[in-house]
Amino acid sequence: MGHSACGCPGSMARVIERTETNESAPTAKAASELRQWPVQLHLVPPTAPWFQDSDILIAADCVAFALGSFHSDLLKGKALAIACPKLDDTAPYVEKLANIFRSNEVKSITIAIMEVPCCRGLDMMVRQALTLSGKEIELTTAVIGINGERRS
Repeated sequence: MGHSACGCPGSMARVIERTETNESAPTAKAASELRQWPVQLHLVPPTAPWFQDSDILIAADCVAFALGSFHSDLLKGKALAIACPKLDDTAPYVEKLANIFRSNEVKSITIAIMEVPCCRGLDMMVRQALTLSGKEIELTTAVIGINGERRS
């Protein structure tokens, strides 16, 4: 298949085939692991109390929809900031993230992105911000496939 009109292969329309299962629905709803509001990177204040002494998850917007176990696998116990490197105005993101890292004692940073090329921009911004902050903080990247599987 060719590229979409915008040129990004990650924007290419596709159908994700799912096999229906006969398993009965769970009797309990999964609990939300969200610990703060707001979550959008443009809106979170760099000195928000939830960033102090925290593990931070910086996730691309689509990750929570693609990864069915997002709350239990990635979000649990972490402060959250979400962003879309393709559609957001990302100009202020590197400096804002650097301010978050500088202003708080951050234990670790997890970056969660989709496997599509445009999502790599978020990983690059966070790494740039960490360098700019002058701090050494444990950093890992989780890559999620379009089909919802964790690639790394």
